[in-house]
Parts: sequence; C-alpha cells; structure tokens
Amino acid sequence: MTTIRPFTCDDLFRFNNVNLDPLTETYGLPFYMQYLAHWPEYFQVAESPAGQIMGYIMGKAEGSNDLWHGHVTALSVAPEYRRLGLAAKLMNILEEISEKKRCFFVDLFVRVSNKVAVDMYNKLGYTVYRTVLEYYSGEVDEDAYDMRKALSRDTEKKSVIPLAHPVRPEELD
Repeated sequence: MTTIRPFTCDDLFRFNNVNLDPLTETYGLPFYMQYLAHWPEYFQVAESPAGQIMGYIMGKAEGSNDLWHGHVTALSVAPEYRRLGLAAKLMNILEEISEKKRCFFVDLFVRVSNKVAVDMYNKLGYTVYRTVLEYYSGEVDEDAYDMRKALSRDTEKKSVIPLAHPVRPEELD
C-alpha cells in the first residue's frame, strides 16, 4: 500500500529515481531545504511498501488579498509508478492544504509541450489562465502555461478568468 507522508531531509538523498525524468525541473539542495523549512505541509512524498519514493509534490502559499493562493512548485512521479493516480492524490493534498489556508486558487506552471501533464491538469479541473513566454530556459526557451483551479473561497471564480494575451516572466505577479 502506498503511503503519503511529509517529505523529510533524508528523502533528498533518496528521490533521484523521480528527478531523473527530463520533464522534471530539478533544483539545488538549498532550494528544497527552503521549501521544507518554510512550507513543510506543502512538501509531501508518496512511498512504496518497500520504501522507494514513488513521487512527490512541493508547493507553497503566497500572494495577498484575492491573489492569496497555493502554488505547485514541483510535482513528479517516477516513470514506473505513473498512471496509478499518485499525481492526482498529491494534487488533492495540496488543494486541501490550500483550502485550509483560505486560498482563493491553486496555480502551477507547465511546459506547453508537456501534453500529458496539461491533459492531466485539465482532468483535475485546472484551466489555462495565461501563457508565459520563454518561461523555461534551455537550448531553445520554451513557453509555459500558468494553469489555475479556483478554490471554494473564490465564489465568483474570478481567479481563473483567462488573460487574453501572453505575458513575459518579468511581468508575473
């Protein structure tokens, strides 16, 4: 049986099987530690009965007033554990935490080319709020979708009304 539990410092040395996916953004250890210190409730791991890390989610709460929201910084599931509903379970946990914090919405950024992830997020109720031009850097910079899902506090669903034009990373609020 899969266990969903809080991420720990020791997990930083055990999650390479998840992070080796080319579509997974990886960060330096200080970045992960910052999230673990500031938003531990948003950093969850799925662990197999054998103790192998199957996937994780890392996020935070940020913004102010009607822009107070939960943010998914990273969601990744190891290839051998995909299509089991783990990503949906981890997203649900982050959404529940954001509801408890009285957030208006949850947002995330995803590569426009990552059709599988975009489709999954759509099935989970997320919509494209805006396109962020050249958000991901690489040999060829790539655009991102800023996808959002309104939470119960946003009764009028104002947070998910799509913008009509793309933005650049420096224009993000």
